[in-house]
Amino acid sequence: MNLVSQFDITEDRVRKLVADTIEGADDGELFLEYREGEALMFDNGRLKTASFNTDQGFGLRAVAGEATGYAHSSELSEAALLRASDAVSAVKGGYSGTLAAAPARTNRHLYGEENPISSPSFEAKAKLLQEIDAWLRDKDPRVRQVTASLASSWQHVEILRGDGQVVRDIRPLVRMNVAVVVGDGDRQESGSYGAGGRKSFDEFLTEDSWQTAASEALRQALVNLEAIPAPAGTFDVVLSSGWPGVMLHEAVGHGLEGDFNRKKTSAFAGLMGQQVAAKGVTVVDDGTIAERRGSITVDDEGTPSGRNVLIEDGKLVGYMQDRQNARLMGMKATGNGRRESYAHQPMPRMTNTYMTSGDMTPEEIIASVKNGIYAVSFGGGQVDITSGKFVFGCTEAYMIEDGKVTQPIKGAMLIGNGPDAMHRVTMVGNDMKLDTGIGMCGKAGQGVPVGVGQPHLRMNQMTVGGTRV
Repeated sequence: MNLVSQFDITEDRVRKLVADTIEGADDGELFLEYREGEALMFDNGRLKTASFNTDQGFGLRAVAGEATGYAHSSELSEAALLRASDAVSAVKGGYSGTLAAAPARTNRHLYGEENPISSPSFEAKAKLLQEIDAWLRDKDPRVRQVTASLASSWQHVEILRGDGQVVRDIRPLVRMNVAVVVGDGDRQESGSYGAGGRKSFDEFLTEDSWQTAASEALRQALVNLEAIPAPAGTFDVVLSSGWPGVMLHEAVGHGLEGDFNRKKTSAFAGLMGQQVAAKGVTVVDDGTIAERRGSITVDDEGTPSGRNVLIEDGKLVGYMQDRQNARLMGMKATGNGRRESYAHQPMPRMTNTYMTSGDMTPEEIIASVKNGIYAVSFGGGQVDITSGKFVFGCTEAYMIEDGKVTQPIKGAMLIGNGPDAMHRVTMVGNDMKLDTGIGMCGKAGQGVPVGVGQPHLRMNQMTVGGTRV
């Protein structure tokens, strides 16, 4: 498929209109997108929702200094492109820029091009969701509700610059989720598990795979059924590996995006080269990991993704940049210019953000804590980028007493400040792992798929909100 050829005019005419629109600006592009998406959700013993959609359109952008002109349309026609050009060109008034150099080219492929929607069939997916429901209900009589879902998408993007360069990328994405509610008398608790990536469903829909996902959701729900109310106070906290990296993503990652730092609204603004975390803490954003949910061969400006070190041994050494903010800050674009769709402008966004491994075993870290909290999984959280303050709810957590994991607790809230929390890291585990492929990141009304990760960590004297003293 060639998206430029879908217009009702010749490719040469499209190229000329784009070149004329961007001429005299610093940067800009025509972003073209075609997307298919499918989602099925089985809830309470029946297929509750099923959807399939297609969408296509273009976004035309010109960038002049700090100003941006942007227009988009779902109609691939000369008339729509001309209207967009008129709107976008207004940003160049009185400004004579030199078009920035094009992004580097790449022949790298981080994922295949197969459309995951077509296989297995819709009927086979619906039958599998029903099987998951029946399997869980048969597994434990305390299961009261099962929600299982499958979602997939196939996105084709083309980026045409004013100098005529074209960059193309085809991005598959799949996700499976299982949530379980269990009950004992009047008490009910829940657990969940999900997995996904930029690949086909083959790996996730084998019997071993979906049964593992369902078992994990049930295990978490049953743990929470036995949990006692979490204590409130100040505790040493151990974070598990993998998904708890979502706290790092929110409390630190967003603060290291270029736009917040250029505008000096980040808690990390102006701290380049300074110690912003404890020694031993290294944070990386890496969009180049094959088939991961947050990976992108190229970003939505055409820049190849990269492995970007943000914090090294506690020192701030880099930001995540799109082309505009990198140019204005005198830095290089890092392949982090991302957008939700053709209807949105690109901005600096994370890909797969994680803390690298240290040299302690998880057992050593837990054994070092006299009285603390072991946070295995997080749910929702809130973060203020400017102050760095955050609140995260634990969906699975335990007490640590005399170096041993003991009673499960519910209602624990981790409260702190991102930069301060990074200085409270005293032990870093040797078991870094990424999440299972479920991350979604929101920023300025746009959502994009991401990955998070970390090893086990010990953080000293963190504030924990709970329901008992």
